[in-house]
Amino acid sequence: MNTKTHCPYRQTKNLQDALTSDKVRVAFLLGAGCPVSIRMKEGVFCTDETAAGSAPLIPDIAGLTGLIKAELRGNDKYKTSFEAVLKRLDGDAPESKVTIEDILSHIRSLQDVIREGSIDGLDKANLAALDIAICDITTKKVNVQLPQARTAYHQFATWIGGVPRANAVEIFTPNYDLLLEQGLEAGQIPYFDGFVGSKQAFFDLTSMEEEGKNALPDRWARLWKVHGSVNWWRVAVEKQQKETADKGKEEFEIVRGEKPENAVQQMIYPSHLKYDQSRRMPYLAMLDRLRSFLSRGQAVLVTCGYSFLDQHLNEVLLQGLRSNPTAMCFGLLHSKKSDYPIAVEKAKRHQNLSLLARDGAVLGTFEKDWHNEARDGDSLNDLSLRQPTTGSCEFILGDFKKLGEFLATQLSRSDEDEGSKDVA
Repeated sequence: MNTKTHCPYRQTKNLQDALTSDKVRVAFLLGAGCPVSIRMKEGVFCTDETAAGSAPLIPDIAGLTGLIKAELRGNDKYKTSFEAVLKRLDGDAPESKVTIEDILSHIRSLQDVIREGSIDGLDKANLAALDIAICDITTKKVNVQLPQARTAYHQFATWIGGVPRANAVEIFTPNYDLLLEQGLEAGQIPYFDGFVGSKQAFFDLTSMEEEGKNALPDRWARLWKVHGSVNWWRVAVEKQQKETADKGKEEFEIVRGEKPENAVQQMIYPSHLKYDQSRRMPYLAMLDRLRSFLSRGQAVLVTCGYSFLDQHLNEVLLQGLRSNPTAMCFGLLHSKKSDYPIAVEKAKRHQNLSLLARDGAVLGTFEKDWHNEARDGDSLNDLSLRQPTTGSCEFILGDFKKLGEFLATQLSRSDEDEGSKDVA
């Protein structure tokens, strides 16, 4: 055994075994890199991601930030106030890594502290207008239709519905789009996301807390959108109390669906602020689900399209791994290890966080490259590509498209196994 490298076959087999066990509790954390793997060309789903002229169905955070900056700068109504916000964040520097999530977080922080005053020419009115404009542009860019072709989202949903389990599959995502919902519904996979109702579903914390007490079948997936969604709205409801002093006072609730007339704010909330109770509850409740999942029993969390840049998500994830040594996280990374310094640093201090990157892995706190020994005839060869010029191995399961194909393969293999048992 080569102790200077990690084996991609062994780690893929470990992941395969974890996902096929009907006893292990399984969850996925699907980040912004997942929609990027769905390529489109002239409005048509493109099977070849390298095809000239193809573009991601939804841009990544950097791409979305660039699009929103360009649109706001080209609008006389928002240009001045937007530039003032950028200047405060140094978000216009050539090497700036300030994202639209940072910008929106800062705008909302200023709204909370500025009250009736102003700062750097910014007052509550133009900050609120910027908030709405950013959410509107974000919605326009990410609220898209999933292609009807068999994408990784369809394969993922089919896999969920095709493997009988003792525990429901849980899906966590910081994405605002509706691609997961569309994929699950296309596959007729029932799911629960914390909302109940039909025309205007409302967030119900009690149902969310009690759904684990055998209230819902395990074949229902659980979908937790930790940063909100383009179809979540904060609405005002009149407080009904007998006390005269409280009459006319507003309360708020969270609903899901088309924008209601009494909407106060769209619930896209990358900013981790100390919200009032009605704004804080969905976010905290979703994070509590991740904390609860990792804290007990044999639990496997698979991340894909997630770069480990969300401090609050990382805190919950790593706290869970520390508190439960039997929990395991497989971090599937799209690019090379050096592109994820924070993730690598965390994995070197947590033995049950395994990072599987394109050029190597961090396993059991040890960072090494992949070995380049090919295994002729091995079904996993497609995930470990040999580069003809360097002879190095490139592990590509961090591409959500490849993960979807991998899951579809596991499903077909289990069907073949069942068929061979029937023949026997």
